[in-house]
Amino acid sequence: MTARSASRVILTAALLLAALPRKLAGQQTNGTGAVSQKSADGAAISAPKPALADFAWLAGQWEGTWGPRVAQQTWTAPRAGVILGTFQLTEGNKTLVLEFFTLVEDSGGIRLYLRHFTPLLNPWENSGPAALDLQSADAKSIVFVNPTDGQPKQDVITRIDADTYVSRSEIVSQKGDTQATEITYHRVFGGPSTTHHNKKSKKPD
Repeated sequence: MTARSASRVILTAALLLAALPRKLAGQQTNGTGAVSQKSADGAAISAPKPALADFAWLAGQWEGTWGPRVAQQTWTAPRAGVILGTFQLTEGNKTLVLEFFTLVEDSGGIRLYLRHFTPLLNPWENSGPAALDLQSADAKSIVFVNPTDGQPKQDVITRIDADTYVSRSEIVSQKGDTQATEITYHRVFGGPSTTHHNKKSKKPD
């Protein structure tokens, strides 16, 4: 894997993008973001689609590490059909890359958009932002997939508890090999983090 490919994998792993809806215990989506359940006799019944409000717990600041690198991201609360996110990857005193991402809700469901930038805000991707569709969600994980030839091909978020989740991002090489990176993120309490380690932050007294 080249250095740029490794950076792209870790960048996409920061997403988060995506979060685990609290309302989806015992439910699975049908591949379009709509949730399906079965009745006692096995018949399929309809249930509401995941809503952007289910991702409201992401609001705030999060931090994780990948080797010597520190990943920080901040999410806004849902407003007008959008959650806005920012991401910064650093190593020592150097910023390696920035990322802007959104979760957007419309009549078709929820989609994750993301794009990477240099510290001078020059975009990495010439083709525009990547767009991943919500494929499935249950009580423990949520999956976004890329329906085109772009990267990443898949992002999986596994929620450990209210203040911890694991993000797994996958890219597929031209040879068909899958390269995956996982980062554990912890919620940062009390404002910007001053610690660069992969331990859970504590609430201020």
